[in-house]
Amino acid sequence: MKLLSRGERLPLAPIVPDGALQAGLSAQGLALDFACFALDARGKLVDERYMTFFNQPESPCGGVRAGAVGGFRDGFLFQLNRLPASVERVTITASIDGGGTMAQLRSGSLRLFAAQGEFARFDFSGADFAAEGAVMLGEFYRKDGGWRFMAVGQGFNGGLAALVAHFGAAVAAAPAQAPAPAPPPPAAPTINLEKRVEQAAPQLVSLVKSAGVSLAKVGLDKHRARVCLVLDISGSMGALYKKGLVQRFAERILALGCRFDDDGEIDVFLFGRNVHRGEPMGLENFSNYVKQIIERHPLEGDTRYGAAMEAVRRHYFPDAGGGERKTPCKAALPVYVMFVTDGGTSDKPLTERQLRWSSREPIFWQFMGIGKGKKSKSKRLVQFADSDFPFLEKLDELDGRLIDNAGFFSVETPDEHADAALYDLLMDEYPDWVKQAGRQGLIAG
Repeated sequence: MKLLSRGERLPLAPIVPDGALQAGLSAQGLALDFACFALDARGKLVDERYMTFFNQPESPCGGVRAGAVGGFRDGFLFQLNRLPASVERVTITASIDGGGTMAQLRSGSLRLFAAQGEFARFDFSGADFAAEGAVMLGEFYRKDGGWRFMAVGQGFNGGLAALVAHFGAAVAAAPAQAPAPAPPPPAAPTINLEKRVEQAAPQLVSLVKSAGVSLAKVGLDKHRARVCLVLDISGSMGALYKKGLVQRFAERILALGCRFDDDGEIDVFLFGRNVHRGEPMGLENFSNYVKQIIERHPLEGDTRYGAAMEAVRRHYFPDAGGGERKTPCKAALPVYVMFVTDGGTSDKPLTERQLRWSSREPIFWQFMGIGKGKKSKSKRLVQFADSDFPFLEKLDELDGRLIDNAGFFSVETPDEHADAALYDLLMDEYPDWVKQAGRQGLIAG
């Protein structure tokens, strides 16, 4: 077994001529998330599907797969010869899962295994790093028609977001002329919340991590916000509630809320003919939350977006009483509203007024229509020329607003998209709104 030092290279052909090997990973002193990036000749991710990690555990070709290796809980199994020719390098990375810096790492190791056993090892520790939040541990690369391995050990101060940017995925750009740095905002949800999720709601751990990856892609991994879920309880939603689809969707929004705000809760409103404010959905009560709240507030006729929006605004910004606001309102934390419906509304004029008035408040409305829509990401549904949501599509482009404070997409069912794809969708327009809201003075700091 060869002990590798930083920068040392190792030809693999004499050891694994078929390219089949495994990497076992361990760390003490910090909770780390591990990922693999398959890169092209420019050092950029060849395709987002070739980022292999806990929520996307296998590359499309099967060349990289996340999983336990020997006695190691974390690791990757490689079939390097299966990778497409466009892949020049495969880089193994680690990022901190929660708070801290790499300097706090007591010890860690990357061990390479073949059929005959362990053949190489690269050890690292906090003494090798300073304030970094992520690190490139090692990489496989093509050389003279074969594969080689190099021990890297290169840190990144920006954590996961810096890694994503380094490998060419889209991240939010900084303003061209940023003002002098303000005191740092409150830290993003810390490892304390991670432990709470693991203890109180282990089913949500993967969702919380997946949401974190999507936030890092758009530069919002340290962003703080309150999260609100608004659910349509009109009669046509009955089957979705009965099948548990709304419950599962609500859990995904709760996970986003955990990333945005470390109180581990989201606010919930229901609307049909009337509007009802439910108790917050949190880590302690999430498992049967939707079933219980529907028992207290049964499905009802009619659908009134405007009334629901008025109630939400009155809750977060009581000074306006849900009415017209003529001057910008500033708050320490913005509000992200996930608004779910399967039909049109009977109060269109009020809905339009609410959207215009709320454009002067730090609140963003993400509308999701369940049905046919021109903004559907479903290959099957986009074949339809008509739409179940012409008003929401119009609302998404509504004039007379201080800033663009709404986004819209449609789905066939609430579970149409995988977790990672859903969180990417939820972050499609919100980052631009955050920038606009900051420029207009709607968000403090």
